[in-house]
Amino acid sequence: MAGLFVVVLLLALAAPLALYALVRSEHDQRVETDRETAERLARRDTDDESRVR
Repeated sequence: MAGLFVVVLLLALAAPLALYALVRSEHDQRVETDRETAERLARRDTDDESRVR
């Protein structure tokens, strides 16, 4: 019974740490863009050729 408790305790501590590590790795891989580029990428219905600057 004590062994099962230790295993559950280790899993309870390891799961949040693993999730944190996955989120941090995703954060480190993000691409930063300027506002204009981000708006253009967000608008799927607008193509670059039809935009007037």
